[in-house]
Amino acid sequence: MSIYLDYNASAPIDPRVVDLMMDTYRNNIGNADSRTHDFGNNARIIVENARKQVAGLLSVPSEDVFFTSGATESNNIVIQGLREYAEKTGKKHIVTTKIEHKAVLETAKHMERMGFKVDFVSPVQSGRIQTEDVLSLVDDDTLLVSVIHVNNETGSIQPVSEIGCDLEKRKVLFHVDATQSCGKLVEELQNLNYNMLSFSSHKLYGPQGIGALVLKRKNYTLPPVKPIMFGGQQEHGISPGTIPVALVAGFGKACELALSEYKNDECNNLKVRDMLINMLNQSGLQYKINGEIENCIPSTLNVQLEGVSSEALMLSGKEYCGISNGSACTSNSYSPSYVLVAMGMSEDDIDQSIRLSWGRNVDVEGLRNNFEKLLEVAKELV
Repeated sequence: MSIYLDYNASAPIDPRVVDLMMDTYRNNIGNADSRTHDFGNNARIIVENARKQVAGLLSVPSEDVFFTSGATESNNIVIQGLREYAEKTGKKHIVTTKIEHKAVLETAKHMERMGFKVDFVSPVQSGRIQTEDVLSLVDDDTLLVSVIHVNNETGSIQPVSEIGCDLEKRKVLFHVDATQSCGKLVEELQNLNYNMLSFSSHKLYGPQGIGALVLKRKNYTLPPVKPIMFGGQQEHGISPGTIPVALVAGFGKACELALSEYKNDECNNLKVRDMLINMLNQSGLQYKINGEIENCIPSTLNVQLEGVSSEALMLSGKEYCGISNGSACTSNSYSPSYVLVAMGMSEDDIDQSIRLSWGRNVDVEGLRNNFEKLLEVAKELV
């Protein structure tokens, strides 16, 4: 049986989350915004409890948490939702990076077409953005700086703490896409300076189709984000539409579990990474890790196997390991990874690179056996 090694695309849902969701689906049939009966009230209690669980993971007030369909919607609300404020203040400059998720990159490019000035910062060869490269672009016209916390392809941790501290002094809005770090870099996120933060449930063992946008109040005032969709007043109009109660309940449970288990998860992930690197060292294959391993989360490896086509390896070895060679949002495209391109890698090196990502409840012995078989397949492809 193939071992799943694409957690960065979507992590397996935790069975404890599934159990809670099934109970919610079976026993709580109300709309959380129905005010005239107990069914609605009970649904609303479930939603507000989950909001507290999400807030607890991030150590923010629960009223600063807004449920969305996922990080893509949250990212769009942040960037497009500032347009009215930008027109009013004349601040129409956005700073972001070339290694953002497409949900930020494509939205920023849309704003560029709308007349905004957008600067896209390149990483250095290690895959990290340099703090000074971001801050040097900030001026009096800067509306927003948006930086991903952990890159989804390389696992590289970006210097959002340093950037956030500086921007708070300058009073420039700061958005962090924490999709790959939420539930992993818990303490850093709890102490991070930001105005807006987005993430998805399904990257931390929760259900797909639900996420959150954190809008931090300053002096009791929310960031000047306006809705980009219109309907009811659900989530204070930030994300209108019927709240999916069971998904929200599962999301909350996933956050509660992450808060209690992230240290154990990190320890186990490090052991798996050490095992995989040791197996690579013993394989006889020539390889290189894309990115500085000391600045990457312990559940991700982006590896170049010299002389081995990643496409051929994924197809030939799929009975052993489910791996990828880039972001799931670009999986239908065979163009080189834009993240690795931004890092200055050649097309040949990119074509030989694969992404391995794992996490909680991975079958370590099964992984050891199957990864060894995958390496044997790689040797045959050289």
